[in-house]
Amino acid sequence: MGRGRFKAKPTGRRNFSTPEEMVAGSSARPRTFKQVQQEEAEHSEEEESEESGEETEQETEKKKGILDISEIQNPNLAKPKNVKARAVDVESTPELSRREREEIERQRAHERYMRLQEQGKTEQARKDLERLALIRQQRAEAAKKREEEKAAKEQKRAEARK
Repeated sequence: MGRGRFKAKPTGRRNFSTPEEMVAGSSARPRTFKQVQQEEAEHSEEEESEESGEETEQETEKKKGILDISEIQNPNLAKPKNVKARAVDVESTPELSRREREEIERQRAHERYMRLQEQGKTEQARKDLERLALIRQQRAEAAKKREEEKAAKEQKRAEARK
């Protein structure tokens, strides 16, 4: 029987399973995680098909292997605290984090600025109003000019007809 590639060293010899062991399925190799998981799944399917009526007894028994570990909850998960109605302090406000306080301050400052902007008290609002007044004046002058030109054309037509 072959011992593998390194024959000179007495330690670390490779052991190969014989064809008889492979056929029998009793290999000396350890089972992999996938094989263990597959066997557990097959075992649980067999139990479910055989004992569908005894589910209440199985629930009280401790589960084995990975199934027991999967039910452990995350210890870092914040659990909701049950507070009695008497113990609740309505007047106290919860402390806000720095980011939350800054966000609220930003929103209030923006609202205050928008109110001043609507009232025309900010520098930008004043500039906008000046620009708007200038544009209105230009448009009024242009409309007046157009009206005068129209009137001049009408006069020319009237004189040409006479």
